Amino acid sequence: MKNSDKTVILLNGVKMPILGFGTWKIEDEKEAFNSVKEAIETGYTHIDTASFYKNEESVGSGIKEGLKSKGLKREDIFVTTKVWNTEQGYENTLEAFERSLKKLDTGYVDLYLIHWPVTKAYENEWRTKIKETWKAMEKLHKEGKIKAIGVSNFLVHHLEELLSDCEVKPMVDQIEFHPGHNQKETVEFCRKHNIAVEAWSPLGRGVVLDNEFLAEIAAKYNKTVAQICLRWIVQQGIAALPKSTKKERIQSNFHIFDFELSEEDMKKITNMKPTGYSGSDPNLGRY
Repeated sequence: MKNSDKTVILLNGVKMPILGFGTWKIEDEKEAFNSVKEAIETGYTHIDTASFYKNEESVGSGIKEGLKSKGLKREDIFVTTKVWNTEQGYENTLEAFERSLKKLDTGYVDLYLIHWPVTKAYENEWRTKIKETWKAMEKLHKEGKIKAIGVSNFLVHHLEELLSDCEVKPMVDQIEFHPGHNQKETVEFCRKHNIAVEAWSPLGRGVVLDNEFLAEIAAKYNKTVAQICLRWIVQQGIAALPKSTKKERIQSNFHIFDFELSEEDMKKITNMKPTGYSGSDPNLGRY
């Protein structure tokens, strides 16, 4: 994986914008449509959703309208969605993908991810299940329906299991990552195996926004705490997926490429005290 200032180049040469727009918990159809449209009009070219979010159709419509408004083409946008836990397995995944693609109506998907490694239904057979799911994703990738395939919430042992039996290596691992929760072991493993890292909850679900230490650094650069957090992430070559439904925050979160954090401040943020995390454990069965 190589990275420039605004893109991450995946294993197969696909360019993924390093700053994306997340859509988790934006279930209201109008809100999802307007947020995605606003994001694209602001300049975002990377939109992230999932079947579990129950907004793929609205997200797809927002993408179309945003592209139309900006005079852009389908290939100018990078679209990610994910296969949910109850959809895992070879045939189930093939069917789930077709449902997602129909709802998005984008012709193809740029990145398709396994949402969680361990599910409630397959707690004792997750190793078999993720490999079955992955085989289906490899098939879709070979058929050109997906430009890149990857995983989400996989820790080192999950990645090792998948790497032990795959034709196409995972190109991305989307994990919870923000100041005060930097998952060092997983990130280092991904870098060693050229797997790009994406950060969900890059603002710690709002927890880090009230952090006094980060507020001091933000004041130094005349930036918001959110902008400091996002800049710290992308400056490491890690993609960030901030989410908001408010126009001013969507726009503010986008403006992180006009400054650079010093090496000293980067280290300070990396070594700051733990701020906590969402509580979602990839080793526990999910739904």
